[in-house]
Amino acid sequence: MPVSSPSTRALWQQELAGAVRNPEMLCERLGLGDDLRIAAARAAKLFPLLVPESFLARMQRGNPDDPLLRQVLPLDAEFTEVSGFVADPVDDDAARKAPGLLQKYAGRALLITTGACAIHCRYCFRRHYPYAEEPRQLADWEPAFQAIEDDASLQEVLLSGGDPLMLTDARLSAFLDRLETIPHLKRLRIHTRLPIVLPSRVTTDLIERMQTSRLTVFVVLHANHPSELVGDCADMVRQLVRSGITTLNQAVLLRGVNDDIASLTMLCERLIDLGVLPYYLHQLDRVQGAAHFAVSDEVGVSLVYELRRRLPGYAVPEFVREVAGAASKLPVVV
Repeated sequence: MPVSSPSTRALWQQELAGAVRNPEMLCERLGLGDDLRIAAARAAKLFPLLVPESFLARMQRGNPDDPLLRQVLPLDAEFTEVSGFVADPVDDDAARKAPGLLQKYAGRALLITTGACAIHCRYCFRRHYPYAEEPRQLADWEPAFQAIEDDASLQEVLLSGGDPLMLTDARLSAFLDRLETIPHLKRLRIHTRLPIVLPSRVTTDLIERMQTSRLTVFVVLHANHPSELVGDCADMVRQLVRSGITTLNQAVLLRGVNDDIASLTMLCERLIDLGVLPYYLHQLDRVQGAAHFAVSDEVGVSLVYELRRRLPGYAVPEFVREVAGAASKLPVVV
């Protein structure tokens, strides 16, 4: 396949090519001290740094506790081994039905469309996932498509990754074309962080392809803090919502990012003002290297209780965790 020249790349691909990948450059750009710079360089060897310029521009210079920075800055804490924090915390391996195809819950299945993302979140539950074992060429996906076709109980397919919007519009459309040939499929869910971290990815062609699908399309975003939902991000999310695509948000409860009532309240308010429904607040998946983000169940439950006091019901996400082998996401109760 020929390599696209910079002049023929879409704007979002050009912006992704210019993303910050060097921990020392990130720290220099934000005016952070040498101690963080040295630690970031060490921890980036465990899981590489990747931050698009749009997301970087929303960070507060000189603030090592900036909630957006904390999500992407490699830290020495990632080297600490903590009991219960493992490489595959949600047991994806046991759910693998075919190359690239996972099924955990009745009536729906998930495709690992790509291992690529536009940002590397340090708490990512798939930071250790063996993406190299999954299909690359569209023809290699046929066993997964056939498995979906053979299971008439499946009504919904989730596109995940990595991030499915890392696929080009043409490649994504080819996925949809094939899924639309399966008569018992009714719904398509696209789980993506790109409209948040790389807003230029929301192209007119992408929106039109989702609008014209015979499947009912849902887009599930991933924003964790209200400071993410500003500027070009807010503009693109609003455009997505006004196109008629049902848009939801899933956040992860993260220590030092959104484990306070002011941040969560503002996040939910900003989402609903943009027309996005807060769907889930996830308890952290206990992935190796992310223990420093953990918040206790008791704190999470108390935060959601307070959200119910402050906000209308439709603005309050359900606090859930994923438990390997369970038939659904489980509400967190104490």
